Amino acid sequence: MINLSEEKSIFDRGYRYIGGIDEAGRGPLAGPVVSACVVASRNFIISNKLHEVKDSKKLTERKREELFEEIYKSSLEVGIGICNHEIIDKVNILQATFLSMKKAITMTGIKPEFVLLDGRLPIPNLDIKQKTFIGGDNLVFLIAAASIIAKVTRDRLMKEIHNKYPEYGFEQHKGYGTKYHIENLQKYGPCAIHRKTFGPVKNLLSV
Repeated sequence: MINLSEEKSIFDRGYRYIGGIDEAGRGPLAGPVVSACVVASRNFIISNKLHEVKDSKKLTERKREELFEEIYKSSLEVGIGICNHEIIDKVNILQATFLSMKKAITMTGIKPEFVLLDGRLPIPNLDIKQKTFIGGDNLVFLIAAASIIAKVTRDRLMKEIHNKYPEYGFEQHKGYGTKYHIENLQKYGPCAIHRKTFGPVKNLLSV
């Protein structure tokens, strides 16, 4: 179980609202990048149902769905930020990820005074105190919670996209470059939601 030690140390410094931020979808060849910001106040308590919160990649789809609902019920605020494939192609995936994180923060009803961020790089030009953690979704509770919200939200979006472009199997691989995806990409060519600046897609378009 991931405890609240990092969050508690920040609350003890006088901050009232802390947000944990993580993203899903930096690596796929198609679809959006989605970030989540989960906000808690000092009186936040990890309920029994939330004891299983950890890096979303280490959870089954069913468990992620269960925890998704519980995080929404238990947290002070949850914000979601989405940048689609067009924005990713326009500004690059790193900048699109930062944009989605900023959107997630603005979508919270109560703005956090301090944010905990998964990764190495801080969000540029952010007027909020922040701290980064490499592997933060395994270390910090609010980041792990955000990883679950972001992952479930993006997976649901990709399942909706699958209904529009069933030949690519987005429901199965969520846009990641699996062998099955690459085979269908080569067979059918890129569709509207493929990231045109990503290698395998870019190579096909240049043929």
